[in-house]
Amino acid sequence: MIRKISAALVAATVAVIGTTSVAQAKTTLKIGTLAPPRSPWGKVFKTWTKAVDKKTNGEVELTWLWNGTAGPEDAVVGKIKSGQLSGAAITAVGLSKIYHPILALQIPGTFSSWAQLDSARKGILGETQRAMADAGFFLGGFGDVGIGHVMSKGFAVKMPEDMKGKHPGTIRDDVIGPKIYQVIGGVSAVPSDVTGFLPLLNSGAIDIMSTPALAAEQLQWASRLDHINTGDVYFSIGALVLSKKQLDAMPEDQRKIVEETGDLAAKALTKSIRSADSKSFERLKKKMEAHDPTDAEKAAWKEIYKKACQRMKGADFPAEMLAKIKAC
Repeated sequence: MIRKISAALVAATVAVIGTTSVAQAKTTLKIGTLAPPRSPWGKVFKTWTKAVDKKTNGEVELTWLWNGTAGPEDAVVGKIKSGQLSGAAITAVGLSKIYHPILALQIPGTFSSWAQLDSARKGILGETQRAMADAGFFLGGFGDVGIGHVMSKGFAVKMPEDMKGKHPGTIRDDVIGPKIYQVIGGVSAVPSDVTGFLPLLNSGAIDIMSTPALAAEQLQWASRLDHINTGDVYFSIGALVLSKKQLDAMPEDQRKIVEETGDLAAKALTKSIRSADSKSFERLKKKMEAHDPTDAEKAAWKEIYKKACQRMKGADFPAEMLAKIKAC
């Protein structure tokens, strides 16, 4: 599947952009990502790199800082602003550092399908692009991470109260998870950067992760967990962002190639990651003790999510944004 998408990306790049390229001084764009180089994300990024190299006759080079080596996402965003990095493939946490309201797309219970997410995201695309441009960023395209599920170690999480007394891992800069745990009560969340979760799982400091299956596999969290609730919690988003200043400084033909191939890469990534995450979910259901939530359990979670969303309205997210995406 990845190979077919990769081949199609290169072919489409040639067709869309054409074959002419004016000789220019070589430009190197340094891009950070949490993804490992051999992951589904890494494969698409490598294909994008080859497409840019081919279409610019080697005048533009994309170099990748894999596995979070560029730092946590807040630091990565800061490095793009300062010119230390040219761009990054980031999750909603990083995106929220550029345009905070975008994080509302990940409020649990807001969507029940990728189609609903796509529709909501399209509805706020214009304002998202403008806000990011004002902040100095070019939105190269969205690339999703997967559907979040609750996974745990040594016990099942069927109802919200099953989290009481437990220690879920939560992204350090996330505002959504903590609100949910506050509504449940008695939950001792452990904040960390993404790269810090594996040692915390190894030590037993955290015993719950709410994460897409593909991310859990690729980042080695899944092997430290043994239970999974099959209910969909949230739809995890991400995007490719580039420094507007650095793009604007490039010759027009080079900039156009980077932007158009980046858009193709993002579209290919969306298709491949959603498919890969679905396959990963099926694998984890067989490896772990899986629990299919009952209607009563689903209703209990929905009530928690609604209360948490109401607490975020105004304080964390504009009420008009939540209304647009039909949250709460």
